[in-house]
Amino acid sequence: MKRVGIAGGAGLAIILLGAGVMWRVHQHLPRDPAGPPAMHAPTGVRVRVSVLNGTKTRGLARRATMLLRDRGFDVVDMGTDNASNTPRDTTIVYDLTGHPDWARRIARGLTPSRVETTPDSSRYLDAVVVLGTSWRPPAQPFYP
Repeated sequence: MKRVGIAGGAGLAIILLGAGVMWRVHQHLPRDPAGPPAMHAPTGVRVRVSVLNGTKTRGLARRATMLLRDRGFDVVDMGTDNASNTPRDTTIVYDLTGHPDWARRIARGLTPSRVETTPDSSRYLDAVVVLGTSWRPPAQPFYP
C-alpha cells in the first residue's frame, strides 16, 4: 500500500513538473505569429498581388507568397522578375490601383522594402512585389 502512495506521488510530481515546463514554454511563444493587424490585408477587401523574385535565390517568391496569403492577401501570380538581369537589393511594392495603404501593409510584412505608386488601370492586380536580396523570409516551423 505504501509503494502505491509513493509511486502515485512521484507520478503526480512528474505530471505537475511537465505541465509547468509546458506552461513556461507557451509563455515565450509569440502571441500572433502572423504579425499585427497593420500587416494584414484590410478586412472585407480582396487585394490581388503578384510576387516576383528579383534575386537569384530559388524559392523566395514561394516563401513570400505563403507569408502574404497567411496575412489575407490574394496572391494570384508568382514568378521571376525577368526585366532585370542583375539582382535587386531592396524589395519594391508597386501600388497599381491608387491604394497606397494596401501597398504599405504588404511592405510592412516584407521589410526592408519601399512602396512606389505606378498607376495602371489596365491590370487585374492591385500590387506587384519584386523581392530584393535584403529580404529574409521568416524561419519555417520545424516538424520532426
